[in-house]
Amino acid sequence: MMNRILLFTGALCALGLAGCSTMQSAPEERQSFGTTADGQPVYLYTLRNSKGAEARIMNYGGILQSLKVPDKNGNLSDVTLGFDNFAQYQVNAPYFGALIGRYGNRIANGKFSLDGATYTLAQNNAPNNLHGGPNGFNTVMWNVKPFQSKDGSSLELDYLSKDGEMGFPGNLQVTAVYTLTEKNELRVEFTAKTDKPTVCNLTQHSYWNLAGGGDVLNHQVQIFADNYTPVSANLIPTGIEPVKGTPFDFTSPTLIGAHINDGGDQLKAGGGYDHNWVLDKKAGNLGLAARVTEKTSGRVLEIFTTEPGLQFYTGNFISDITGKNGMQYHNRSGFAMEAQHFPDSPNHPNFPSTELKPGQTYHNTIIYCFKTQ
Repeated sequence: MMNRILLFTGALCALGLAGCSTMQSAPEERQSFGTTADGQPVYLYTLRNSKGAEARIMNYGGILQSLKVPDKNGNLSDVTLGFDNFAQYQVNAPYFGALIGRYGNRIANGKFSLDGATYTLAQNNAPNNLHGGPNGFNTVMWNVKPFQSKDGSSLELDYLSKDGEMGFPGNLQVTAVYTLTEKNELRVEFTAKTDKPTVCNLTQHSYWNLAGGGDVLNHQVQIFADNYTPVSANLIPTGIEPVKGTPFDFTSPTLIGAHINDGGDQLKAGGGYDHNWVLDKKAGNLGLAARVTEKTSGRVLEIFTTEPGLQFYTGNFISDITGKNGMQYHNRSGFAMEAQHFPDSPNHPNFPSTELKPGQTYHNTIIYCFKTQ
């Protein structure tokens, strides 16, 4: 509860609507990681717990550059895809580890209407707007404040997205807090406020590989959803349908590779899995969305969220890339599970709304909980 109060107060503070309260400072552990094209310094901030787990987060894009967690033998490995140098994040990164906004996923034809006005966005995934546009939150410099929360070592990131940025209306003040807990959980908690009606759909876009290398086809996935949103050829939802009897049925533990090459229009559209699942839990309540198991390492990842949807993406569009420690990343070297509202929700009145109005506070909590068998 205290953490939510701090987040809420921080959002109000940024808009000048409340007095600021101070957080308990944490020893600042950071290292230089490069410089942007316009000369801004890029840093990596390190969070650790007493069990040896370690997360490194950039002020550029709020990017989770690495996350080291133990396997069943207690050996630590990095389970995220990424790069050893900043330059590659500006050239090759398919949203590796980034914070995503203003709108995670796609908006059809880069257009939506709100309160009688039509807004036109950049079509960076022609013909759609993807992840907020070519200069979304994954490319901006965030203000960073390390602190010690009651749950562990934390890092607060703040950003003001100005009215009209990437075509979106309203000045949107966003706060994202990363926390590495003693339970080997990486928590991401978003809050946002606006001064004009807008749409808001924030998420975190790490690619996971619980084995620490190779492809992810032998990872076993369970998604707690009886329905998903099938898509058009342009990956825009066409409705809501049951997963039963389809390759999208992960209601019981199933290998990623079991049906990914079955064919059919849906799998062909995304080159594999790149779809939104409609979670069984009630939107707004924190609940279990998915569980992923990798038997060789014994690692288990459980994802909890307050969001109504989960985009499961199997890295289908990763071309040959040299990643951390010289590792070669290929098609399906990692998977992403982006907890979020549904794609193109502003153009689907029957989907949960992503509208944010002045006086409201957007809340979104995602927890990546790492265990071992």
